[in-house]
Amino acid sequence: MNTHVARAPGTQASLPKDNADDALYSKVSWRIIPLLIVCYMVAYLDRINIGYAQLQMKQMLTFSDAVYGLGAGIFFIGYFLFEVPSNLMLEKIGARKTLLRIMFCWGLIAASMMFVQTPTQFYVLRLLLGVFEAGFLPGIILYLTYWYPSKRRGQMIAIFMAATTVAGVIAGPLCGGIMKYLDGANGWAGWQWLFLMQGLPASLLGIVAYFYLQDKPEDARWLNAAEKTVLRTRLENDQSLVVGASHASLGQMFRDRKVYVLALVYFLLLGATYTMIFWVPTLIKSWGVADLMQIGLYSALPSLIGVFGMILIGRNSDKHGERRWHFAGSVAIAAIGLGITTLTQGHLGASLAALSLAVIGIAAATPLFFTITTEYLSKLGAAAGIALISSLGNLGAAASPAVTGAITARTGSPVNSMYLVMALYLLSGIILLLAVRSAKAPKSVQP
Repeated sequence: MNTHVARAPGTQASLPKDNADDALYSKVSWRIIPLLIVCYMVAYLDRINIGYAQLQMKQMLTFSDAVYGLGAGIFFIGYFLFEVPSNLMLEKIGARKTLLRIMFCWGLIAASMMFVQTPTQFYVLRLLLGVFEAGFLPGIILYLTYWYPSKRRGQMIAIFMAATTVAGVIAGPLCGGIMKYLDGANGWAGWQWLFLMQGLPASLLGIVAYFYLQDKPEDARWLNAAEKTVLRTRLENDQSLVVGASHASLGQMFRDRKVYVLALVYFLLLGATYTMIFWVPTLIKSWGVADLMQIGLYSALPSLIGVFGMILIGRNSDKHGERRWHFAGSVAIAAIGLGITTLTQGHLGASLAALSLAVIGIAAATPLFFTITTEYLSKLGAAAGIALISSLGNLGAAASPAVTGAITARTGSPVNSMYLVMALYLLSGIILLLAVRSAKAPKSVQP
C-alpha cells in the first residue's frame, strides 16, 4: 500500500518512491545514457590521446616538453571562450542540434591533427579543437537535469562520466597498439593514424545523436503520457541536497560570488586531473617501462578500477543524501594515492597500486562536483551557470600542463610535478567544504 504525502501548494515535499519510478528511470537511462557514454568516450579520447601521441611526436617533430605542454593546455582556451554561448544556445535550440554541431566539427579538427608538422600548426589545431568541443560536457550535464531529479542525479552523472575512466581503460592499449602496429602503414606515422582513427568517429556520432535523442521528456515518443507526467512531477518537486541559490535573473547569477568560488574549485580540480591525464604515460615510462604497448596496458589498470570506484561513490552519495564530504573524501584519496606513488619509484607493482587508489578519488570527484553544481544553481541560471563554472574551471586545465611540463623539464622528473597536483586536490576539497552547505535532506517515505 502506498503512503501518500500531503503537501501545500508551492512546497517541495518528497514524493513517494516506488518500483514504478525505478522502472521508469531505468527505461529512460537505457534509452539515453549508453549513447551519451559512447559520445563522451570519443570526446575524451580526442582530448587526451595527445598524451600518447607525444611519445612519438616529440621524436619525429622535435617538439620539446614545453611545446607539448602548451599545446595540450591551449585546447582549454578555446573551450573557455565558447562554453557559455554554446550552453545558452543549447537551451534555445535543443541538445540534438547542439550535439550535431559540436561533434561533427570537432571530429574533423581532431582528425586533422594528423597533418601537424610545426608547433604553430599544433597550437592552432588544439585551439580549434577546444573551440568546437566547447559546450559538450556542460551541455550534457544540463541535458541530464531535464530528465533526473537531484536524488537520482549523482549516480547518473557518475555513470555518464564513467565514460572517461572506461575510455582511460581502452585508451592505453588502443593508442599504444595503433602507434606500434600501424606505424609506417601507407607512409604515415603511428601518431598520425591515432588522430585519424579517433577523430572521425565523433563526426559520425554527432549525426547519430541528432536522429536518436530527444531534447526533453515531452518530445520522447517512446514515453507514454503518464510516464511524461511522472517525470515532470518529480522534477517540479525536486529537493536539492545542498543549499541552493535563488537567482531571479541571469544577471543575479553572474553576480553570485559562490558561482565563482565553485569555478575556483573546478579550476583546481581540473588542473590537477588533466595534469595526471596528460602525464600518466610519461610517469609510467619513468618507472622503467619502455614499450608503448606495455605503457598503454599499465595505464589501463588504474582506470578500470576507477570506473567501479566512481560509480559506487556516486551511488553512496545518493543513498545517504550527502555531497560535500563525499567530494572532500574523494580528493583526499587522490592526494594520498599520488603521495604514495612518489615514495614507490622503481617498484612498478607498488606504483601501479598507488596510482589505482589515486584514480578512484580522481574519477569520483568530478561527477560529485557537477552534481553539487546542478543542485546549487537555480533553474533559471543552470544553463549559463554550469557553462560559466566549467569554462572558468577549464582554465586550470589550460595552465597546469604547461606549468607541470616546465617543472618536469627543469627538474628532469615528472615526480616533482606530483607535489603540486596533490596540493591542488586537497585545496579544492577544503574550499568546497567551506563554500557549500548541506541542505537538510527530506525523509523518504517508503511505499
